Amino acid sequence: MAIISTKYLLAQARKQGWAVPAFNIHNAETIQAVLEACRERQSPAILAGTPGTFRHIGCQEMLALAATYATRYQLPVILHLDHHETFEDIAGKVDVGVRSAMIDGSHLPFEQNIQLAARVVAYCHQRDCSVEAELGRLGGIEDDQDVDEAQAFLTDPAQALSFVERTGIDSLAVAIGTAHGMYAQRPNIDFARLQEIGARVAIPLVLHGGSGVPDNDVRQAIGLGIAKVNVGTELKIAFADAVKRYFAAHPDASDPRYYMREGMDAMKRVIHEKITLCGAEGRLNAGGER
Repeated sequence: MAIISTKYLLAQARKQGWAVPAFNIHNAETIQAVLEACRERQSPAILAGTPGTFRHIGCQEMLALAATYATRYQLPVILHLDHHETFEDIAGKVDVGVRSAMIDGSHLPFEQNIQLAARVVAYCHQRDCSVEAELGRLGGIEDDQDVDEAQAFLTDPAQALSFVERTGIDSLAVAIGTAHGMYAQRPNIDFARLQEIGARVAIPLVLHGGSGVPDNDVRQAIGLGIAKVNVGTELKIAFADAVKRYFAAHPDASDPRYYMREGMDAMKRVIHEKITLCGAEGRLNAGGER
């Protein structure tokens, strides 16, 4: 089995009205947990690594792990560069085999965001790598990013079509009221804005900040064009809480094969829920192995 891009898979998901879950991974155990769950549910999934994750493991090592598990579990695997902010960082990782990248220029002025995304697209498309970009800016904390409420702003539907046409991106991450991290209260998602963006833009749309969003809101967003749903914080919390419970019950434990397995299984339960929520079960080869 192969490391694949997201282009055909996300396009098929949007066309058919479901979404591919993208799970943030951090080490070998979290990669294994995601792919075990995908095999059990025959679901496609995206292994999403932030720059911090790639610093922790290393790009070639991440690719080797993903490729090994792809063969072991007979799964096509997407290893995705999540929230990468520079051309050079993405180019270096694409050169060694990554085939799905997000260039996040959402902190830049509109024209500079377009220029950066277009440069990444030109490079990646020559190397069979799909590209996601973000228009608008989500608040919250993820990895090295800490965006407060004053810095966050929603996607302008009038700009979305121009952004897509001028960059050539394969998917568009939209800011519609979600945020990275968990929510202190129910997020106020602007579905009217999402509907307008979806009416203007034909490519798949991406929902970041999916942890803690009510299930009905996720389903409604998918119905309006969201074809990729990012989940990170819920997975970390499930994993960490399970390991803490294990040590509370076994204070003298020292074997990571046991306490890490507890974390992996707790994480898998969340993954199973998200696969069902996104409608991804049984769609393993929906986009073809490309």
